[in-house]
Amino acid sequence: MRLIVALGGNALLRRGQLLSADNQLAAIRRAATQLARVAEGHELVITHGNGPQVGLLALQAAAYAGVPPYPLDVLGAETEGMIGYLLEQELANLLPASRSVATLLSRVEVDLHDPAFDHPTKPIGPVFAAAQAGALAAEHGWVFGPDGDGRRRLVASPRPMRVTGLAPLQWLLAQGAVVIAAGGGGIPVARSADGRSLHGVEAVIDKDLCSSLLARDLAADALIIATDVSSVSLDWGLPTQRALRQVTPQALSGLAFAAGTMGPKVEAACEFALATGRRAVIGSLDEIEAMLAGQAGTEVCVANFSAP
Repeated sequence: MRLIVALGGNALLRRGQLLSADNQLAAIRRAATQLARVAEGHELVITHGNGPQVGLLALQAAAYAGVPPYPLDVLGAETEGMIGYLLEQELANLLPASRSVATLLSRVEVDLHDPAFDHPTKPIGPVFAAAQAGALAAEHGWVFGPDGDGRRRLVASPRPMRVTGLAPLQWLLAQGAVVIAAGGGGIPVARSADGRSLHGVEAVIDKDLCSSLLARDLAADALIIATDVSSVSLDWGLPTQRALRQVTPQALSGLAFAAGTMGPKVEAACEFALATGRRAVIGSLDEIEAMLAGQAGTEVCVANFSAP
């Protein structure tokens, strides 16, 4: 089978953890153990989030007063290289020497007229106390939104329209390589007014929506969305919370999920299932193998599952 496995940025650096290289490496090693087993006998493309990581780089850039902060598209490219390197190295340590692992920088085209540019929803960086968030907003003009008991920076998250560079990705798969691509939803680029060139955009594309688009473009047999929770749940955080095991896109369409977190994951899974008739699964980073086997997570498929 050809599989797309999307690793959440929060799953690779758990909520509330110190944003350190050691913590990130430990999480990536956990993921690599699962991915190495999944890679056996399958074509595998791995995507990953970058919300905590790109937010940290933005904070570091803003702290250096001598140079204007680097734009988000450049910071996104940096996180693709950083996380891709760590994933590539840990996977290569676990796979047979004959199985190559390759990391690709992926540009993803967006529309400059996307309404997302006027309504930032994508959380990046660490969680701040309200007073800290207020000070950063005043200093840098950043927008913040609630995240649990704290606040996180919100940035524009336009819809991905086209993943560039599919040909080298397909060539690598044909050679048997495991490919890491579209990290952080890809580097956001937009077309010039004359349509001749692309340029970087100040945004962060949602990784799950981009992974769904990539999975459709590559005719994947399944889309696995690995995050920091075990399943999609109704009434999240309430005494009535209950997990969904199998559900159709139609049943999910009338339900509300948090924008910027579970909402895009559900939307991405539904888009893939409806477009291909194949299944998407949302669940824990620690259960990737079980999700593929149909033994964990929330499976979204057009099959006649019961409504929640």
